Amino acid sequence: MSDSEPSGDETGGPAASRAAPNEEVDYGAEEWQDPLSGAVPKEELPAEIVEEVPYWESDPYLDHVSDRLMYNYTLSKDHREVGSRWDLHGKMRVLNQKQFFHPALSYGDHESEEYLFARRTDRPTVRELERAVQLGHDLADERVTADEEHYRTDFTFVFVADEIPDDVREFVSGFRDRNLLKYGYYGHYEVSVAVVEPRQQNVVAGEAADVIEAFTLWEDVTEPNEGFLSRLAKRFWK
Repeated sequence: MSDSEPSGDETGGPAASRAAPNEEVDYGAEEWQDPLSGAVPKEELPAEIVEEVPYWESDPYLDHVSDRLMYNYTLSKDHREVGSRWDLHGKMRVLNQKQFFHPALSYGDHESEEYLFARRTDRPTVRELERAVQLGHDLADERVTADEEHYRTDFTFVFVADEIPDDVREFVSGFRDRNLLKYGYYGHYEVSVAVVEPRQQNVVAGEAADVIEAFTLWEDVTEPNEGFLSRLAKRFWK
């Protein structure tokens, strides 16, 4: 069972933003700085955490994106999934637990997982996005355990492009694919897509693709909301 609904205004809503025409951004330039504020600086994090984050030496943009994601995702590079290759892969697992005064007396455990896939592509097509959506459904069949403890599982696919064709923008901005399991009794899973054009600071994303905030390196994401920031590890946030 799935629901489809518009995700926002293409010119100013949460689903898409388009910067005014300007010079292309060089994310590898020494003078470039991430506007992100509030997070503990990377150099102040425990070494065992930083050492686990891959280095995208040939792609400064994705490397800076990983600096935003490392606070709560387990990251890998050059990931392969059912015959497709992804430059960046992330996984996050959250266990929500209710307690009677002591952790040993817990009840109502709910599990949430998120799988993130991102790759470079010159000019994405609607067909390419449709294949990613189908991959999301295939992975859901394989990985989602539909039971009382399951709350939600998200599969998000981000395409880092040189340009965003109009038909792709239209497809993504109106996209949502939320699937209830046993009428919601076993939670749900959701497949999301997003396309970002970092050199021109353009992005379009489905309504549920909260993680896209990590890819908009030209914007700060410190305002609290129910998306990306609300799930950051609190101990690494000032």
